[in-house]
Amino acid sequence: MTNSKKSSDNSSKNNELYAIAETSGQQFWFEVDRYYDIDRLNAKEKDKITLEKVLLLKDKNSITIGKPYIKDAKIELEVVSHKRDKKILVYKMRPKKKTRRKMGHRQELTRVMVKSISIGKSSPKPSTKKETVKKELKPKSEKSTN
Repeated sequence: MTNSKKSSDNSSKNNELYAIAETSGQQFWFEVDRYYDIDRLNAKEKDKITLEKVLLLKDKNSITIGKPYIKDAKIELEVVSHKRDKKILVYKMRPKKKTRRKMGHRQELTRVMVKSISIGKSSPKPSTKKETVKKELKPKSEKSTN
């Protein structure tokens, strides 16, 4: 019995930090230094990607739940590779009509590695402010040309 308790303690130590985030229309359970296959992203290999739609974050001592998202929480991902999932067959048939259709499909995937999970003030906030400033400048330049 003591062995099973120790193994459960070890598994709880390994899962001290995790987050549940939304990406590709799905929710994923992210842990640091693990890789995941998500829908194809427009990114090259070894690019950094930040997910800001974090729904739940568990630290060593606390659990934070967002309404719907946690403010200032982010997950840093690195693109490892692009791949394709295994082939599935789609077979449609109308009974008594001699109509049959057989199609195959392979989903395009991106394999990502989780580098870090963090909460708190971060640098992406000023970059979003710069984007809003750029958006404001564009209409002014359009008015000056008209």
